[in-house]
Amino acid sequence: MPVVDVDPDELRYLTGHDEKDDDELKSDLFDLGLEFEGWTEDDEFQLEFAPDRLDRLSVEGVARSLRYHYGDDRGVDIPNTNSADWSIEVEDQPDERPYVTGAIVRGLDMDEAALESLIQLQEKLHATMGRKRAKGAIGVHDLTMLKGDSVTDETGKSITYTSADPDEATFVPLDADAEMTPRKVMESHETGQTYGDLVADFDRVPAIYDAIGLFSFPPVINGRRTEVSVDSRDLFIEMTGTDQWTIDHMCNIVCYALAARGGQVEKVDVSYAEDAPGEYAGKTLERPDFSVRTKTVTHDRIESILGVSLDSREVIDHAERAGLDATETESDDGIAYEVEVPPYRVDVIHPLDIIDDIGRALGFNSLEPTYPDVSTVGGRHERSRLEDAARDALVGLGFEDLLNFHMINEAENFERMNLSTPEAEDGSDADTVGQADPVTIQEPYSEDYTILRTWALPSIMMVLENNTHRSYPQDLAEIGLAAGLDDSENTGVAEHRTVAAALARTDASYEDAKARLQALADAFDKDLETPPTTHPSFIGGRAAEVVLDGESVGVIGEIHPKVLVEHDLELPVAAFEFRLDALE
Repeated sequence: MPVVDVDPDELRYLTGHDEKDDDELKSDLFDLGLEFEGWTEDDEFQLEFAPDRLDRLSVEGVARSLRYHYGDDRGVDIPNTNSADWSIEVEDQPDERPYVTGAIVRGLDMDEAALESLIQLQEKLHATMGRKRAKGAIGVHDLTMLKGDSVTDETGKSITYTSADPDEATFVPLDADAEMTPRKVMESHETGQTYGDLVADFDRVPAIYDAIGLFSFPPVINGRRTEVSVDSRDLFIEMTGTDQWTIDHMCNIVCYALAARGGQVEKVDVSYAEDAPGEYAGKTLERPDFSVRTKTVTHDRIESILGVSLDSREVIDHAERAGLDATETESDDGIAYEVEVPPYRVDVIHPLDIIDDIGRALGFNSLEPTYPDVSTVGGRHERSRLEDAARDALVGLGFEDLLNFHMINEAENFERMNLSTPEAEDGSDADTVGQADPVTIQEPYSEDYTILRTWALPSIMMVLENNTHRSYPQDLAEIGLAAGLDDSENTGVAEHRTVAAALARTDASYEDAKARLQALADAFDKDLETPPTTHPSFIGGRAAEVVLDGESVGVIGEIHPKVLVEHDLELPVAAFEFRLDALE
């Protein structure tokens, strides 16, 4: 979950509620779904929240939500925007990164707190919507340091988004004192080494020029000439990426945050050349795009989901307190509402999202729990009882119980475990543990979580990789979900619970893992056999099948050195994994 550092004094200032003490703020934030995680060294709140509300990635966004919560603001708020005086001319840009957007914000009274908040918002958006800058990257520049080219009507100014030869173009990047080429930045600059891989394979790299020269090398780094400081008053915001919708909404979030600081938003014309790649060739876009979206939700569905009776006036009131605008209308299903969604909300996709907002404005804590109108009483599922028993047995055998995410990415699930990806035609055995075709997420929020894991051992290896600074031995186990595509299932997906465990210690061996597995099998009165096998994640000759009551259900062995090196582990690891239902 995203964690944002928020100064409580800034919250009080931006909300206009100086009377709120820290405990009251924490309680109010919890009502909004923001959980207090602790204090920073600078006495700031660390707030964790669901990754859908990206408009709350800054103190300004959190303060906006609180003002609606307090009833100080109501309905959809659209900042006033001045007409465009600047334009971004788009020509000969890289096909791999064809889109750009922008905005100007003038009249800011920038101080250290505002600058730190802007930097944090920029980096949090990079990590979430921007997919670590791969899908969208933000550049913020001091407008007074830009010299625009005159446009055709000689009344405005322009900059150019284009491409450049990585070995010929030069500029002085941030945190540097000498001119460098983009290639040199990618090779020797710290930020360039971090993000250079995003464009390293491009024949010509993305570049943004003004009348003086190159001042931005997206998505890697800005130039030092236009660096923003506390003395900056007018800012030029540019964003490039692989998807216009994404960067436009990232731009909206940044503009709303700066408008909350007293900035005046000014439009920018984005003019694509006739031969530009993508759907906007030959078009001129006016940005930022502050148009609102509309969703329809019925009154009956609101009452059904929330479990309360509301009249139309109350629904409209709660919608406005959630920062929405609602208008009563008629539908085939009776009374309905046309709900307008503000341009900074990227999370509202379905009518249920509207109902969730109305419920929060109503106050979920005020809802009285009621028993469902059914004739049965809930109880523990037998699978849950089995899982708890297996978990207790593993803890009794000395393992530390883990709970990892069920989502992962292909590199972690396959490549770093020395497994080939399912689409690779290399003769890999589809029956190999972990080798199933993965369930792929079509629109993932993060490149770290693009598939459902096909086995749990990669998750444990990631935990070991992140805990090399801790003492050994580390004996870890997890019982969790694994899944793979299966046409024989009604859903097209076969899910199962899996048991995975690893022993990381200087003397870890196959025999140690086998002893723990034998004790676990005995606890469930299961006959264990371990005939030799091969598996790419394990050392040849030190791996075996896990056969319980005559059925092959998993694998056990010593982790292959290639996998250990990939996870920066310097001591042996023995591990096993098998299906939980084999213990029934």
